[in-house]
Amino acid sequence: MVACAPDRGELWRHANVARALGSPFVAAVLEAGERQLVRAPRTAALIRDWPGDPRRDAVAMRFNAALHALARHGRLPALSALYANQHDDFDGAIGAAMVEQDDVIAVSMRDMPQTNEVGRSAAIAAALMVARRQFGLPFALLEIGSSCGLNLNLGYHEYDLGGVPAGVTGSSVKIAPAWSGGNPPPASIEIVTARGTDLNPLNASDPCMRDRLLSYVWADQPHRARRLEAALALALRHPPRVDHADAVTWLSARLEDGQPAGQCSVVFHSMVLQYLTERDRHAVASTIRHAGARASADRPLAWISFEWTALRDQVELRLTCWPGGQTRVLATCHPYGEWIDWRL
Repeated sequence: MVACAPDRGELWRHANVARALGSPFVAAVLEAGERQLVRAPRTAALIRDWPGDPRRDAVAMRFNAALHALARHGRLPALSALYANQHDDFDGAIGAAMVEQDDVIAVSMRDMPQTNEVGRSAAIAAALMVARRQFGLPFALLEIGSSCGLNLNLGYHEYDLGGVPAGVTGSSVKIAPAWSGGNPPPASIEIVTARGTDLNPLNASDPCMRDRLLSYVWADQPHRARRLEAALALALRHPPRVDHADAVTWLSARLEDGQPAGQCSVVFHSMVLQYLTERDRHAVASTIRHAGARASADRPLAWISFEWTALRDQVELRLTCWPGGQTRVLATCHPYGEWIDWRL
């Protein structure tokens, strides 16, 4: 059944984004979801009356993940068959799922997105190589918005960064983004400590948490799902340390602690700032800059940001280093790290 939604809203808008990012399947899911919203009053009301910015809050991706989770669970055969490419009746399968599981979809969408995309760690690793060349020191990592903490394990991954090898040869987690532009400087990624925080940290050993993360992987990009599963298995062998705390309070405490001489503290985050309030975004930046003012040659500080620009027209990889406080845009990147255009 094809229903007609009265307006082309947030799901339709993000369908165009998904298609541009290489996922025609997710685009079709969102378009069908927009058409079928009239059959799911609770979900429709949630999207219509969303209290914040639906783009910043990734409302469409929450909807897509809710449907993907239902398909993965297998209790809706037509929906599972659609996700398995066994038919292409998007409106029929999605409309029926929305009628039957309206409450479930709406409740699921209230939870914060949890992608924890390990593909982004290639960009973070490249930025660390630049900082290593500058300071020549090992790193103490501090991540805000860590989710399951998979990117805290970036030192255990193997990378091909435009032909420049990095990380651990033979790792079960291999990341080789499409690369353009110049190359990062060859340098070791030596990590002494790694610690993160999240308002809702996920446990890699919890099957429900693993399923939630996998539901956020786009269904027509199985290589990302395989890489995520490898990263989750790695996290069982090397459990990341993720504290349950808000970013501002936690980061202020960690940076006040300081670090031993001979280490470079690194604050990093990827696709996190959009979920913070404007006040908290300013507080995070102020906290980092305040710590940077205390940095010295034997106790430097680096800030690595993998985030949308203010206009949300591209994702930039930025590196700021202290002493000095110089900020460089190292690259523009695919939101999930699928490609990196190196600018340095």
